Amino acid sequence: MKDVAREAGVSQAAVSLVLNDAAGSRVSAETRQRVLEAVDRLGYRVNSAAKSLREGQSRLIGFIGDTVASEPFAGDLVEGAQDQAWVDGHLMLIINTGGDPVLEERAIDSLLSRQVDGIVYASMYNRRLKIPPLLREVPTVVVNGTAEDGSLPAVAPDEYTGGLEATRHLVEHGHQRIAFINIAQPETMLPAVVERERGFVDALDEAGLRVDRTLVKYGDGDAVAGHRLATQLLSRKRRPSAIFCGNDRTAWGAYLAAGELGLAVGTDVSIVGFDNMPVIAPHLRPGLTSMELPFAEMGRRGVARLLSGDTDPVVELLHCPLVTRGSVGRLETTS
Repeated sequence: MKDVAREAGVSQAAVSLVLNDAAGSRVSAETRQRVLEAVDRLGYRVNSAAKSLREGQSRLIGFIGDTVASEPFAGDLVEGAQDQAWVDGHLMLIINTGGDPVLEERAIDSLLSRQVDGIVYASMYNRRLKIPPLLREVPTVVVNGTAEDGSLPAVAPDEYTGGLEATRHLVEHGHQRIAFINIAQPETMLPAVVERERGFVDALDEAGLRVDRTLVKYGDGDAVAGHRLATQLLSRKRRPSAIFCGNDRTAWGAYLAAGELGLAVGTDVSIVGFDNMPVIAPHLRPGLTSMELPFAEMGRRGVARLLSGDTDPVVELLHCPLVTRGSVGRLETTS
């Protein structure tokens, strides 16, 4: 800093005010410019470690996820979190545990040893999480899940409203005989399973339509199950005019079933998915109408809550927007 002051022809105090961007400082624009040019010529960098010691903040946050290196949505979640961390002047240390509890414990311990200002504890699918005891030692926000004991702030998708709006979209297009292929049995108690189905049922109820339980099927969230169950539904004498699929993989299987039965998606049968997977939804023909999981926004909101010092264990639910493509057609009713 002394070298920068000498090069710019100003006091070391002035250099400090400029580099620390001190609010309300009386450094002139001309002096600021001279300091920044001197910094550039000398290749000066602030000693972040020393600055952290002075401020009592590391300007680091940890991001721990179970499969942040392998799931297709992970990039959006990490990118959203990283963008917000950067805006708030923090770097983010990302660790993928692969769901290994031993590795997870070591990862948390390693982050704590680096005096991180907080940790984002992320799940790649929305579920209730058992919180590792070590996370009690540092501010933590759960993202794309909730703490099993309700003790931590969390940011998660609004699965119920997503199911409600997906079904409403079909009803608004004239469909009354609507099937639903869920991604697991309700006994799993996964929010995506329970809440999306609850939204489906409530949307039919508000439209004055009876829920036909024979049109509700349970798969395991992949295209194979989607194909098998959609084939059963579409082979019926009174087949449904539309299918709401619990995720896009299931919808992909439903497309295959419709094609094998000589049915055109968007004309003979309408299909809505959930997730808006970039590797599936826009590439099906016609493109799949799907509810988008707000991964980037969840990452941003998680970091924002973490750095705001908000420790209130409230679950913030984020809206899942409907992305319309060509898989839903209007069903014309005859009088």
